[in-house]
Amino acid sequence: MGSKHTQERVTIIDVAKALLFGWKFVHRPGPNFQGKVILITGGSRGLGLALAEEFALQGGRIIICAREEPELEQARQDLAAKGVSVLAIPCDMTQREQVRQLVDQATEHFGRIDILVNNAGIITVGPIEAQTLDDYEDSMRIMYWGAIYATMAVVPQMLERKQGRIVNICSIGGKVGVPHLLPYTCAKFALTGFSEGLYAELKRKGIHVITVIPGLMRTGSPANAIFKGKHHAEFTWFDLVDSLPLLSMSAQKAARSIVQATRKNKAEITLTLPAKLLARFHGLFPGTTMKIMSITNRLLPREGKAEGLDRWKGRESETSLSQSFVTTLGQRAAQEYNQNVSRT
Repeated sequence: MGSKHTQERVTIIDVAKALLFGWKFVHRPGPNFQGKVILITGGSRGLGLALAEEFALQGGRIIICAREEPELEQARQDLAAKGVSVLAIPCDMTQREQVRQLVDQATEHFGRIDILVNNAGIITVGPIEAQTLDDYEDSMRIMYWGAIYATMAVVPQMLERKQGRIVNICSIGGKVGVPHLLPYTCAKFALTGFSEGLYAELKRKGIHVITVIPGLMRTGSPANAIFKGKHHAEFTWFDLVDSLPLLSMSAQKAARSIVQATRKNKAEITLTLPAKLLARFHGLFPGTTMKIMSITNRLLPREGKAEGLDRWKGRESETSLSQSFVTTLGQRAAQEYNQNVSRT
């Protein structure tokens, strides 16, 4: 009997030690975000909204911006309902002057910007025959030039203080060329190069740049992505792979990983095991990777003559398969992360 009680006490002590170790691991020394001012572009939905929640949980003072005001206001209300005080500023990241005004307004309100998260983005899906120069230019303006506008507006005050952080949300599509996503992957390649070069130049000046390479994430983004060619078929395959748990990561888990990488001042972080494997394989065997991507392209929908160059939102391209139980996780993410707000 005594032996049984002793074993139970030992088990309880072991569990307590494990819990204490876990707590120390999670709370190991490193800068926190209490009182830090954090500007998140594209913060009204998806990953941006998840990051706003996570940084706020760490004590950050949050600024979000987006182009669509109804969506931005809904995000502000959602965050407020969770106890997050947030400054929401409408801004079109493709307009240099608007971005400058965004940074000025945020700085005037809080006195400074400690962390800039370049997250604003657009996804255009379809074969090269359905893509136009406008599609490429739109992607570059939002994901590349928008990030440069924001960075160049914020860097002077960070240099003056000799401290700051810039988090660039890039993509595995900025490491490996992905078929049917050429405008997106071109812009993400450019942003990745900018981010890596920025790290090299600013590190010795006290500014840390974090390059984030996400794989697929369940943020609900297919609902607002743009689809071209056979848009119903394009949406279906994209929505399916974006929703499967073995291929994709939840937005909350992704946000936590990014916030942790920011706290540790990591140079680069890649999210999801498939993305890590693909990046490493491509680094070792780039030619083989391109051949595999070429084979993958043959499995994707071909150009749709009837639809031509028309642009369709994901919510306009639903099919019975995309609305089935297979995409349940993606549908939940769209609801949770403000992807279904109607525009006026």
